[in-house]
Amino acid sequence: MHLEFEYGTGKLGAELPDSTDVFITGETVKDPECLPQDWDSLYNATLESIRNPIGMDPLAKLAHPGAKVVIVIPDIVKGGTQPTSHRRVAIRACLDELFANGVDHDDVLLLFSNGLHPRTSDAEARQILGMDLYNEFIGTNQIASHDSEDYDNLVDLGYTAYGDHVIMNKKVYEADIAILIGHTQGNPYGGYSGGYKHCATGITHWRSIAAHHVPAVMSRPDFVPVSTHSLMRDKFDQQGMFMEEKMGKKFFCCDAVLDTWSRQIEINSGWAAEMQPIAWKTADKRTYVHWAEKKYDIVVMGMPTKFHYGDGMGTNPIQMMQGVSAMVIRHKRILSEHPVFIISSYCDGWFHDERWPYLREQWELWQSDKMNTLDEMIKYGEYFATNQEYIRKYRFAGAFHPFHGFSMMTCGNLAEKYLSATYIVGAQKPGIARTMGLKTRPTFEEALADATRKYTDGNPNILALPGAYVSAVPHLCMKDPSQNSHFMDDAPAHPCGCC
Repeated sequence: MHLEFEYGTGKLGAELPDSTDVFITGETVKDPECLPQDWDSLYNATLESIRNPIGMDPLAKLAHPGAKVVIVIPDIVKGGTQPTSHRRVAIRACLDELFANGVDHDDVLLLFSNGLHPRTSDAEARQILGMDLYNEFIGTNQIASHDSEDYDNLVDLGYTAYGDHVIMNKKVYEADIAILIGHTQGNPYGGYSGGYKHCATGITHWRSIAAHHVPAVMSRPDFVPVSTHSLMRDKFDQQGMFMEEKMGKKFFCCDAVLDTWSRQIEINSGWAAEMQPIAWKTADKRTYVHWAEKKYDIVVMGMPTKFHYGDGMGTNPIQMMQGVSAMVIRHKRILSEHPVFIISSYCDGWFHDERWPYLREQWELWQSDKMNTLDEMIKYGEYFATNQEYIRKYRFAGAFHPFHGFSMMTCGNLAEKYLSATYIVGAQKPGIARTMGLKTRPTFEEALADATRKYTDGNPNILALPGAYVSAVPHLCMKDPSQNSHFMDDAPAHPCGCC
């Protein structure tokens, strides 16, 4: 069969055996039905959720004249930017409820929760909010982006029972009402975005994020395959609840379960501790897809130059490795014991130094004779994380924070741990890929022939995932849940039966 896979800014063709199974997100298995996508229907559904929150008082009761409000909004990385996106609808519904109950317009701040991601640009703010919301708040400086290095606007809360150092945004800490607009969408880090993951990663400091985005957490067997029963998820929740304890108030969450096209399936509001498990029940139906009838020895995908974290992710070798490992984390349940990935990538060595100014140095350090294992490399985390030039570029020049690269390397290491080999097809500079332990071949056909000969019995089960890096990917599972490959570290079974 002939299939097309993402490659650079276009596609690269592959001739695969007719026995190849193909899974296309949102098509092979349909998502649960989304809510009607007209503004009025979504607004009313969101308002109904806000007025009937889970585990806490509604906004109408929390609001009062003189109340200071911060609405925390996810950055551009996920969630959709269509006119009826959850962010736009939920912000408007929350504002209407606040204003109707005495909150003054000048007492509201819209805060982008970018964490260690690039601080939200003016162009991205317009794209996320739409021009009506943007124009309503920009002229009075009521739109801001979290700066995890602005110590005048951070509060040191101390340490959780786990020993995690929690430093959070001061505006959120001091607000009378802190609203988290989130997305209950499948995420290889801790199972789902939204809820406490939103505040634990979005409005904190690199030292707080370093408590969970490190090998001690991500190299544990409970991290792969992804689930909500992991130390990482526990740390998100504990950090979020620790913030609430120190603030003396609960976060008011308004989260949407999203489909492949970032459309709202369900809206859930309230206290994250009680709201998250309810939201996950619906999200599980879309995210944990019980489809596979056999374990796969070879998985074929295409990696574009631009996806998820931005342009250059599919050519930057460290970001490429994170992208490879993310698919291991999501799909481990349907993989054979020692599978092979075959992925097309332009891989021309473009680091996009403006966006990731530290990764070239990090990659070069990784090539030295004293850097043979992740543990040897991760020792330099604080060296990079406190580099003042890299920090200035994060704060003022649209770059990722330098510690972010170390979470990427930690994740990228999982491909080496769980895969027999990863082949990069069509690399313009194949030596770049080989420095990361990847194999290279000019074509899919050559890579498949080599992988079949070296790593299988000659008759491999092959899975093709067109569009794997350009859509909201689910976590593929065996049709018979008892056949899933998983480790639960004594956790209870997940309600979807995937674990």
